[in-house]
Amino acid sequence: MKRFLLPLLLVWTGVSAQDAEVFKPDSIKKELRAIQIHHKLKVDGLLNDEEWKLAPSSPHFTQIEPFQGNKPNHQTEVKVLYNKHFLYFGIISKDSLGKKAIRATDFKRDFNALQHDLIMLSFDGFNDQRNAISLGTNPYGVQRDLLSFDDLYYDMDWDGLWRVRTSRSDSGWVAEIAIPWQTLRYPKTADSIQNWGINIYRNRRLSNEVSALSAFPRSFTAMRMNYAGKLTNLKPPPPTSNIRFQPYFLTSYDHYSGYDASVKPEATSVKVGGEMKWAINTNTIFDLTINTDFAQADADRQVNNVSRFSVFFPERRQFFLENASLFGVGISRNPDESGGNMRIQPFFSRRIGLDDKGNPIPIEIGGRIVYRSDKRNFGAILMRQKELGDSPATNFFVGRFSENFGKQNRVGGLLTLKNRPDGTNVVSTVDAFFRLSDTHSLNTLVSQSSSSITGKNGMSAYAQYFFVNNQFKIWWTQSIVTKDYDPELGFVSRNDVVATTPGIFWWYRGKHLPFKKWLRAWEPSIFPEFYHQASTGKLIERVWTIYPIWLNLQSGGYFGYSINPTYQYLTEAFEPLGVKIGAGEYNYVRHQMYYSTDPSRVLNLQVGYSGGSYFNGHLDGADATLQFAPMPHVSLSGRFNRNHFSKVGENQTTTNVDLYSIEGRFALNPRLQLIGFYQRNSENSSQNYNIRFSWEYQPLSYIYLVFNQQAFNPYMERVRVENHVITKISYLKQF
Repeated sequence: MKRFLLPLLLVWTGVSAQDAEVFKPDSIKKELRAIQIHHKLKVDGLLNDEEWKLAPSSPHFTQIEPFQGNKPNHQTEVKVLYNKHFLYFGIISKDSLGKKAIRATDFKRDFNALQHDLIMLSFDGFNDQRNAISLGTNPYGVQRDLLSFDDLYYDMDWDGLWRVRTSRSDSGWVAEIAIPWQTLRYPKTADSIQNWGINIYRNRRLSNEVSALSAFPRSFTAMRMNYAGKLTNLKPPPPTSNIRFQPYFLTSYDHYSGYDASVKPEATSVKVGGEMKWAINTNTIFDLTINTDFAQADADRQVNNVSRFSVFFPERRQFFLENASLFGVGISRNPDESGGNMRIQPFFSRRIGLDDKGNPIPIEIGGRIVYRSDKRNFGAILMRQKELGDSPATNFFVGRFSENFGKQNRVGGLLTLKNRPDGTNVVSTVDAFFRLSDTHSLNTLVSQSSSSITGKNGMSAYAQYFFVNNQFKIWWTQSIVTKDYDPELGFVSRNDVVATTPGIFWWYRGKHLPFKKWLRAWEPSIFPEFYHQASTGKLIERVWTIYPIWLNLQSGGYFGYSINPTYQYLTEAFEPLGVKIGAGEYNYVRHQMYYSTDPSRVLNLQVGYSGGSYFNGHLDGADATLQFAPMPHVSLSGRFNRNHFSKVGENQTTTNVDLYSIEGRFALNPRLQLIGFYQRNSENSSQNYNIRFSWEYQPLSYIYLVFNQQAFNPYMERVRVENHVITKISYLKQF
């Protein structure tokens, strides 16, 4: 550990003289004045209505990237109008190159912000400087929206009900946005006029220039609402409870071949159900789901895993994605989020309605209530899962409470229960977050599990310190998981372990940085991981991840190289991709290289390579993704992944394991799309297809046609094939 601390201190000393300023919010807020009108506007992206001439233009934007505080090279003008039904925004993104400068690679809702020109609006209707509703669009009117809490937790897949249309010309692009008051959250006050916190940022993707209405440090985001400006002169109607119904009708045809006689070769079914969302008041939302269906959700992509630990597949189902941040207690497996290869997550929604292989289990009924305010947050989820095969009918409960105090501190608790006929699993958790200053924070958790089925109790805990400014990200995470910790409604990457995972990133943009025309930053980093067996204290794993080279390019591309000296003590054998590796001690060194071109270009490429020794042999891995998007209406991508084992394991195995995938997205507009995906894996001789037609015939109302095929050969005897054809119609009505 001393060998880590010494270089960390040397780096700190060597760069302390650099400009690492995280400036304070301006005491004088920039103001954007809204004008009341009495007519409904035609939202067409042209701003032709006479009422737009009444609205004053916004103050000038300030550059965030690449030169914090400078005047933007391309100006942005914002105007705001409102009537009793809608809040309107007219946004003019000026550009000297006009339509030639526009970048957009697809029409996917909640698109990848690194690939598109983007305008994003963040609202703080309660002026608590903690919470934000964010709505964004690209130059083709594709929507992106999310909820933010303390600029720390995000509901990325929240979908609000709002409308946008855009136009493109030789002078830039224009977005015209209409937001129903019911979509926004604000207090019911005696004052006739309200002023809200607001920030608006723009990314001109061609030059990767980010600018904002109200400046904020580049190490933060525009959702750090204490840096926001003011939206003034609003007279919104008093907030009232509103209800959204979204029923659906579904028919399906299933065909199976290669199975034994217990599986029917064909089946058809009809299913009805739906969801209701009731905004009881501005703070409280109740969701109800009956005969829950996720036919439209993206299928999981296969991953060829060469580590000893389970792959963490993200949640993709819309019902569980909403308000996920409230229940998302724990540490991440992403090294950039300081957890290393540890993940402690007491609640993981994929444990509901899915088996361990990702196959659906019917959900009979479920409900969720969430309350959020500047003082406290609480929520509860109650679900009933039907009996299916060997899986008995199961009840799930999740309860969450957190109390906010100070500027951005909180203390909370989480309780999960999984009840089935043979017993109950209970997990109770206490967590806390302290933002000690703009740059320092501390995150902690203690969790205990008990099971009446096994009669065993276990616990997990961690403490995580963060320092972040414009030059550094430094962290130290200490965590422990006992042997019998078993969150059946959660996820933990490994048991019986004490983990120490510190790290440091250095973002260098100093005067000695060469090639500034194409190089934005040099970002070396180091994050070692040390794992000891909790029951014995023995070192079982040590991994040093050292990035002497990570170059962030002005275009948004990157190039990086890392070296990974590794020690592993295997207490038992494991079998990655069919290669059996026996128990024992291993020392090996691996090397990794990463490269990406500008991801917003018509033709873009991401490549990763890893090579070197691997346990008692050698492993080379390659992963490459090529995307071709000649226009945002058409996007094609192909991916190839290969793992080449050379004399690895007990049998000195030499083999290749390949994974191929092809994906296409074809769109007439952001509301009418055809998406296709194909994947082939040589490890288990599987082939998967997923083809989905989607038509949003009115806001958040859809028609889906879905075709799925899975073909695999689990025992290398006969191929099993499943075909599923699904038609689904949903309709949203808001009162």
